[in-house]
Amino acid sequence: MILVTGATGILGRVIVLELLKRGNRVRATKRPSSNVDEVRNSFKFYTDNPDEYFSKIEWTDVDFDDLQALQEALHGVEEVYHCAGKVSFYPNDSREIYRTNILGTRNLLYACEGSSVRNFCFVSSVAVLDGFNDEGFMDENSDFNSKLEHSSYAISKHFSEMEVWRASAEGLNTVIVNPGIILGSGNWESSSGELFGTLEKYPYAMSGTTSYVDVRDVAQISIELMEKNIFGERFILIAENRKYLYIAEKVRTKLGKTKPTVLSKTLLKVGYVLNLLFGGIFPKLRIMNKINLDTVTSNNIVSNRKIAGKLNWQFIPVSESIDFHLGNFIADKKNS
Repeated sequence: MILVTGATGILGRVIVLELLKRGNRVRATKRPSSNVDEVRNSFKFYTDNPDEYFSKIEWTDVDFDDLQALQEALHGVEEVYHCAGKVSFYPNDSREIYRTNILGTRNLLYACEGSSVRNFCFVSSVAVLDGFNDEGFMDENSDFNSKLEHSSYAISKHFSEMEVWRASAEGLNTVIVNPGIILGSGNWESSSGELFGTLEKYPYAMSGTTSYVDVRDVAQISIELMEKNIFGERFILIAENRKYLYIAEKVRTKLGKTKPTVLSKTLLKVGYVLNLLFGGIFPKLRIMNKINLDTVTSNNIVSNRKIAGKLNWQFIPVSESIDFHLGNFIADKKNS
């Protein structure tokens, strides 16, 4: 039996499906309020037999603050894919981010102690990377620098990784994957699933660069690493580094919208000042803080060389990924 946490998320659902395709028994965690029918609907984008695979999932409601509930969810489980987590860059969400991502991961790993679990895959993020190699790229050796300012999300993922390494030192087989922005289908109103809806609504783009990866690559690579018993390491999973403008132009063009305008650093500085002056009155302005603005205006380049060499992996190009998932987004809108 394999446990997948965060199975209703944009990545968790695809890992569940891929595991089922390979003949595994899968137990999937969710919140009591989660819409599993939305997961079933999204399966049609990835398989010709969505209902057949969906019916094989063993769903379980889990509170990550409840150690006993976690131990019960792990009964008979040999492998865990930990995808559950809170993604947000609003400062007001910091407490929930820390509780969900750090304490949730810690409790899950505590529950693994003395259980049947032998292998553990943790989904982190490229947000934890700091520093550059001799070629000017960020890679797996770009360790988190606590002296720098970071978002609450990046901090939470760093400390979650520390929990995983602790468990590794105590004998659990662990592997960490660090994806860039995940391009996927379904879950259109949460996490990276919001990308297409946001770009459809707002004709703007930031000036910086970030990294993207297709959800199918992340799911398959995570499973390959576990199946090949590749443990005690972490791997960056990105297909390409692309300008925000490139993605915005491609998406808005396909949606029949006007071309996006790049928000200048001067305009963003105005937003930062407004946050300082009025963030206490208008909470949404608080996203315009220094850390977030530095992130969307930087041009850091991330390397996928390690995983590409380890598995001889050919990533789905970003343009192809956008065509596929944006097409699914459009189809879902027509049917809703």
